[in-house]
Amino acid sequence: MSKVYFSNVRSHGAKDNKIQKIKRLYQKVCSPSIEKGDLVAIKLHFGEYGNDTFISPILVRAVVDEVIAQGGIPFICDTNTLYSGKRHNSPEHIVTAIEHGFTYSVVRAPVIIADGVRSRNFREVEIGKKHFKKVKIAGDILDADAMITLSHFKGHMLAGFGGAIKNLSMGCSPAAGKKDQHGTKAKVKESKCAGCGECVRHCPEGAVSLIGDGKAVIKQDLCTGCGECMTVCPASAIYMDWRTDPGDFCERLAEYALGAVKDKAAKASYMNFLVNISPDCDCAGWSDVPIVHDIGFLASNDPVALDSASLDMVNDAPGNPASSLPGNIGKGTDKFKALREELRGEIQLQHGQTIGLGSRKYEIIEI
Repeated sequence: MSKVYFSNVRSHGAKDNKIQKIKRLYQKVCSPSIEKGDLVAIKLHFGEYGNDTFISPILVRAVVDEVIAQGGIPFICDTNTLYSGKRHNSPEHIVTAIEHGFTYSVVRAPVIIADGVRSRNFREVEIGKKHFKKVKIAGDILDADAMITLSHFKGHMLAGFGGAIKNLSMGCSPAAGKKDQHGTKAKVKESKCAGCGECVRHCPEGAVSLIGDGKAVIKQDLCTGCGECMTVCPASAIYMDWRTDPGDFCERLAEYALGAVKDKAAKASYMNFLVNISPDCDCAGWSDVPIVHDIGFLASNDPVALDSASLDMVNDAPGNPASSLPGNIGKGTDKFKALREELRGEIQLQHGQTIGLGSRKYEIIEI
């Protein structure tokens, strides 16, 4: 079984605060993979403008300090988004990161958008799996000697939940790779469409328009399946074919995640932050009420085991009655399934194990 180290969120003094907990996790999991002079990519999500549940830069600084102490050369990074917004190109993405506190004076490392100004800095990595023979990975991710992936564990509108696997797959790929992974097409339920035009304004590909009666129409040949129209639609009139799409989508995520770390082998490590566990991804321009209480921090060298443990801990926690969870959701229930019944996020874990990304079997070691 893969080892997953855990430190709960409770603090019992200055020597046991969150920063110290993260440093101890780093020393258990990340430290062995870092050598003097290594260029170390610290992969995280800077949060969309209007979102505030992304990992705190203060906690990211704890990881950066440890890398520097070992003689590594860290940089914090993400890739540009497929959807329109404040992170669609590198200049605006960097500004958003800075506005969210990811400045050198706070984190002690530069911000680099790993796929370039217009998301064209990438190379193909051969994996030879079910959905992809090759995957497209950001050039600066591939050029790093080592990578530490810091993930905010939370819900996701297509993947069910997002953790280390999602951070590796979508997070390490350029726009072209994100399109490969989505492989879905959005559709409009005309009876529910209010004709507000939010989908038109937010579609990054110009695939949506309003027809004569004021209803939205999505051009299937232009749609990339990014899902932004679903996120912004106030009437919930946009949908995807959940009968076939979610499972393949989750499998594609796992295969891209494998490509992101294929060249790193023993030089990759992972931490999941189980705090502010929101129902939606940090790509959303808002942060809804957490679905469960803060749990703590987990670290492992196995992303599948790490996400498996994270999912189990969230499901073992009592639901937050003030959140968007339906009804009185108690301990032991699948929180993300309760949010979006049609999704099966565990397919990420199943396929990840099948293709050799990691193991669903894990042992929790509390420190």
